[in-house]
Amino acid sequence: MNNNLYEDDEIEIDLREIFFAVKKWFWVIAAAGLLGGILALAATKLFMTPMYTAENSMLVLAKDTTLTSLSDLQMGSQLTSDYEVLITCRPVLAEVIEKLELDMDYEDLKKKIEIEIPSDARILVMKVEHESPELALSIVRELAKESSRYIGNVMEVAKPKIIDDGALPLEPSSPSTLKNVMIGILAAAFLVGGAVVLKTVLDDTIKSEEDIEKYLGLPTLSSIPDRKDYISKGKEKKGFFERLSGKTDLKKV
Repeated sequence: MNNNLYEDDEIEIDLREIFFAVKKWFWVIAAAGLLGGILALAATKLFMTPMYTAENSMLVLAKDTTLTSLSDLQMGSQLTSDYEVLITCRPVLAEVIEKLELDMDYEDLKKKIEIEIPSDARILVMKVEHESPELALSIVRELAKESSRYIGNVMEVAKPKIIDDGALPLEPSSPSTLKNVMIGILAAAFLVGGAVVLKTVLDDTIKSEEDIEKYLGLPTLSSIPDRKDYISKGKEKKGFFERLSGKTDLKKV
């Protein structure tokens, strides 16, 4: 039971040491975080290319559907998953590349396309990301047209209807300046703070009587005061008595 109490005391002392070490170097950690945020901001603005995302959406319909039929709704949900694959298939993307005369191949274009399927819906949302907002809009519009035509011919169902032709993106979708700055601040502060904590944990030098018992497991029988502290205290006492004697002489006069 005594061992457990001793271990609890030792953990408490370690946590206090870490707390005071972090408190001592707090301004260094804060300055490092500020510097990290500034560097992240500069890197975002100077070295990262802004990307724009254009999107549109299509309504998935089965052939001869009636919107009140439960089976039609279930079929539409199943078709949505199939359409997700067909939209990015090679024939569709090759047609888009040819019509827009894009300087990229099938794999490059596929990486720029993202398909989203809202839950319990028969709607497909197509997104295209490109450094040119005009080209991103042109690609997503042409992709919707070609995929709708291709799906209707291959699957022999009613062609998906384009319900939103998309709009020109005015603001970049990536990179996020705020996100990168926050990451830079936290990363720099974490690294410097971690270095401070690691230095404190690994520092096993003897600084006090408690450290002797902590690191060496030996009881402290006596201690010798530091000579500098002894001298400074002696000077303080001497000055006190000199001031006292001076006041006494003044009263006598």
